[in-house]
Amino acid sequence: MEENRHENLRQAALDYHEFPRPGKLEIRATKPLATGRDLARAYSPGVAEACLEIKADPSTAARYTSRGNLVAVVSNGTAVLGLGNIGALASKPVMEGKAVLFKKFANIDCFDIEVNENDPYKLAEIVCALEPSFGAINLEDIKAPDCFIVEKICRERMGIPVFHDDQHGTAIVVGAAATNALHVAGKRFEDIKLVSTGGGAAGIACLNMLLKLGVKRENVWLCDLHGLVHEGREEDMNPHKAAFAQPGGPRSLGDVIEGADMFLGLSGPGVLTQEMVKKMTAQPIIFALANPTPEILPDLVREVAPDAIMATGRSDFPNQVNNVLCFPFIFRGALDVGASEINDEMQLACIEGIAQLARATTSAEAAAAYHGEQMTFGPNYLIPKPFDPRLMGVVATAVADAAMRTGVAKRPLADVAEYKQKLDGSVFRSSMIMRPVFEAARTASRRIVFAEGEDERVIRAAQAILEETTEVPILIGRPDVIALRCERAGLPIRPDRDFEIVNPQSDSRYRDYWETYHRLMERRGVTPDTARAVLRTNTTAIGAVMVHRGEADSLICGAFGQYLWHLKYVEEVLARDGLRPVGALSLMIQDQGPLFIADTQAHAEPTPAQLADIVIGAARHVRRFGITPKIALCSSSQFGNLNTSSGLRMREAMALLDAMPLDFEYEGEMTVDLALDPDLRGRVFPSGRMEGAANVLVFGSTDAASGVRNILKTRGDGLEVGPILMGMGNRAHIVTPSVTSRGLLNIAALAGTPVAKYG
Repeated sequence: MEENRHENLRQAALDYHEFPRPGKLEIRATKPLATGRDLARAYSPGVAEACLEIKADPSTAARYTSRGNLVAVVSNGTAVLGLGNIGALASKPVMEGKAVLFKKFANIDCFDIEVNENDPYKLAEIVCALEPSFGAINLEDIKAPDCFIVEKICRERMGIPVFHDDQHGTAIVVGAAATNALHVAGKRFEDIKLVSTGGGAAGIACLNMLLKLGVKRENVWLCDLHGLVHEGREEDMNPHKAAFAQPGGPRSLGDVIEGADMFLGLSGPGVLTQEMVKKMTAQPIIFALANPTPEILPDLVREVAPDAIMATGRSDFPNQVNNVLCFPFIFRGALDVGASEINDEMQLACIEGIAQLARATTSAEAAAAYHGEQMTFGPNYLIPKPFDPRLMGVVATAVADAAMRTGVAKRPLADVAEYKQKLDGSVFRSSMIMRPVFEAARTASRRIVFAEGEDERVIRAAQAILEETTEVPILIGRPDVIALRCERAGLPIRPDRDFEIVNPQSDSRYRDYWETYHRLMERRGVTPDTARAVLRTNTTAIGAVMVHRGEADSLICGAFGQYLWHLKYVEEVLARDGLRPVGALSLMIQDQGPLFIADTQAHAEPTPAQLADIVIGAARHVRRFGITPKIALCSSSQFGNLNTSSGLRMREAMALLDAMPLDFEYEGEMTVDLALDPDLRGRVFPSGRMEGAANVLVFGSTDAASGVRNILKTRGDGLEVGPILMGMGNRAHIVTPSVTSRGLLNIAALAGTPVAKYG
């Protein structure tokens, strides 16, 4: 059975590397190359201008080439993962994988370079010769002690960062995990006894880093295959090990583990035994980082030391010490300020950033990636997960700031806070376009009621609202269920302490609510019994009544259920005093820029008057994002060439709009390609009045609008903000079941900004 499982995993891994095309990397052009003019600028003769600029001023290479965002992963394959000396060629899949991680986690371009050279001095010569091509060098999987020699020579001779990740990346993540482990245990670096196994590159680097964090050298006991590293020992020694030699004669790991506060293993399987663990202090800290089998398995540790704080190098146990928490972001910060090196201060800043992030509230995105795992700071959550999107902004900013403080930044940042916002915007793609909305939301303290208050996405959104805005979340749901889910999600917020709860099963306002609903609906056939039943079970109706009564400023619903079902109750209760659902506007954030689509939900086939209202409402809401609206009325007909239903309605809507004194650009009717391609539109309709590409597409049916929206989401990598319910004065917004916690936070920020009537 186990044999079959292993073979299946092996074949799956091979298939992953082979199909649909061999390898894990490709190169893509970042500039157009479609015409002779493009070719003349990309290559001869235009390329000469860039060459001459760089010759005159070498620093301009960061402006005119990709060098400022390009890292080389260099290896000779002499110490690959747990595979050992497999050679440069066989190491290539690992180096390609490293390059993929750079791109995935920090958007850094990367070339993997495998070198057939085992002489460390010659290898260093080769690496130094690469300096004109790259903004930084990541040395990888080079055996000790050769790696120390290569890195030392390269750092001395090169004017760009050189970072041996097996040493320093591991040391940084160990440093962050140890910082938090000691925090949990209530101990200090300067007081602990540390026992370590493994005198290789990673082990020595980790010990040196722990010394910088405060561990006393005399309290470090280093063991290897030959026992304790002690004064006078000659077997298998080098200067890096000798620096940790203890006085006295030979001793075993079992001898020196007595009274140890922390064990750090970077050696091999089974090195640490249960008997040894028993000799350690209360609540021992055990980092068993050998891969794939650690020095001791967590279950064995728990049997003899239930309070132990454990970390391993594996993803199937808590507290995985994974270099991906560090290297993409330390390089991101170093590259962005043009650092000449990655110094101690930058590494310590990286440690502090990672450690602080673990102590903060877990992000909704990380929770979604690791569904079902408990991610509350404590013994089983010492360091963030690799897919925590906040790592980029927190860690890279800390590194860049440290580089500037220590004078190694050739291109210092003008504004560190703005830099962090930019990094966050590259991860949370909605954050940059949402910035003006969040800024406006911070000027008002509005009460936002969530109909689906028991949903974990809503609870996480409430946490984010309290952290990032001045809004007051109100959740509809059972208090005990919400409290339990807050605790399970590792969130510090609790019902009735941090936010208000409306309990549908038992609330003192129940009578007031159903009587209000009955008064509003009694001439629409709703009896008192029906009103009581609705207000006991229908959380959307409860939220709408709260807004009607002035107990909340805006309702957000729709996290599950059908859009029009929710709209029915929103319209019944809140469509008064001139407010009415005009349409649903979805903002799709794409790499090419934002694109708004309407009406994606409300009107199956809007009339010409409704289409005109949709256009006007869309223009108003687009401006809330600081964007100038350019609205295209879309149809299969273009400028009168077809008398289709949508074409006729669009023409009538255009006539209605033309009769109004409007201050924004709109044009139609036209096909989508004409809307988005101004050159094509100019050939088809030269006298058109809209310049440039449209950023708002208004369709003649929800089938068309929602179809485009869903295609962009699922095939075009579009990120949706919304839908925004236009015409309701921000008193209600209805999301869709695919909404994320970030999406709920975004729509709450929109709901938190006052808009004009009919907005």
